[in-house]
Amino acid sequence: MRRTGLWANLATLANGAVGVGAVLYVLAGNQLWAMLLIVSGIGFDGLDGWLHRRSGLPGTQFGRVADSLSDAVTFGIAPATLLAYHPYHAALWAPYSEGSLLAAAVVGVLALTRLAWFTVRGYAHPDFLGAPTPQNALGVVVLVLVFDVPAFLGTQPAAVLLGAVGLSLLMVVPIPFPKMRKGTWLRWPMAATGVALVTTLLPLQFGPDRGTALYDLALLSAAVATVGIAAYYIVGPWTVPRALAAPTPGVP
Repeated sequence: MRRTGLWANLATLANGAVGVGAVLYVLAGNQLWAMLLIVSGIGFDGLDGWLHRRSGLPGTQFGRVADSLSDAVTFGIAPATLLAYHPYHAALWAPYSEGSLLAAAVVGVLALTRLAWFTVRGYAHPDFLGAPTPQNALGVVVLVLVFDVPAFLGTQPAAVLLGAVGLSLLMVVPIPFPKMRKGTWLRWPMAATGVALVTTLLPLQFGPDRGTALYDLALLSAAVATVGIAAYYIVGPWTVPRALAAPTPGVP
């Protein structure tokens, strides 16, 4: 069973499924559940890679395309939907309705562009060239948490939209970012970042009031996640050996 790669394919499909669920939750007016599903998609995305390596089978074009399609939904369309649709604080967001659609379009298009390039050529690089789409999705989730729902620092539509566009541009710039392979020292801090985001989002599902233990736990965890994501963007490129930043010779 392990050799067939079936479990890796199922993890890939699960990633796409939670992305669809995230979009539906946004449209249903529950951004918190949508964000939790996006974060869980990153877990499935990492799981399918681990299962594929365990299978011992070589990579296939089908696998890369299927993975990229799932990523497109969970880390492209779902974050774009978060930026386009704002059921809370409607009065504050009303002046930014056109800007929200524009930012959503930029994030979605750049994520799809990034994934298309990765499917055709980017997989040959030993590290990412341009920030990976899951990292961008995490950045959008943190921006929404801090400046929209539950708005830890107050509702600031401009900060959400400008921050999301700025992060999305890093997906298509030729800056190397590390893959979270074994031996990468950022691997465990980034795992802690994912755990911190889950620890942020789960208590918020219960709608805790400010000052309560659940709210304070979510706030502290969000701060940890923010530091972790910032560390990846700021420190990550410096951890990629310059000699490994170029594509593998002879591979398209």
